Amino acid sequence: MDFIEVSAKTYDEAVTDALVKLGATSDQVEIEVIDKGSSGFLGIGAKPVKIKVTKTLTPETYLRKFLSDIFNAMKLEVEILIQIDEDSRNIDVELKGNDMGVLIGKRGQTLDSLQLLANNAVHKNFETYYKVKIDTENYRVRRKETLDNLAKNIAYKVKRTKRPVALEPMNPFERRVIHSALQNDRYVTTHSEGEDPYRHVVVTLKK
Repeated sequence: MDFIEVSAKTYDEAVTDALVKLGATSDQVEIEVIDKGSSGFLGIGAKPVKIKVTKTLTPETYLRKFLSDIFNAMKLEVEILIQIDEDSRNIDVELKGNDMGVLIGKRGQTLDSLQLLANNAVHKNFETYYKVKIDTENYRVRRKETLDNLAKNIAYKVKRTKRPVALEPMNPFERRVIHSALQNDRYVTTHSEGEDPYRHVVVTLKK
């Protein structure tokens, strides 16, 4: 819900009601008075105040501030580039700066955590569903290429030894890459075992 029309006895009551229903604060909305209302004569013929309250906070402005606050707390200077595809509801965020290795973390764990936080924050503040994807220095493409090669090497090992191989724990994105890379292989199959954060892919020979 991006706007709402509310009627109440007074302007202040109408505004308060609208803000509660929108889950917003006064600095996040624009208010249009549709009908000023009237008190009538001795309460007879009184008309309520009617207003239209519209959220001015967009996913882009919210996400930019959300990420900026995190980077400021980390004392990092980061350029934030945001592209929103309204058809697919995808929000692509590219981060640029001098210390991006800090944001990537070991095997992308910090980047994944940042992406999870951003998604949760956007889902909490906007009724429309958006999927936030965060990347820096083309890390996710490079990581996918690494995982594709790993999958092929593991598949070769399984075919050669005829024994299953369990990979190290991976996040959902990385596990999907492994599954996808080997889904059309004639000789091996994949499945996941364990619980997060220790869930991992196992590659086995087809029976």
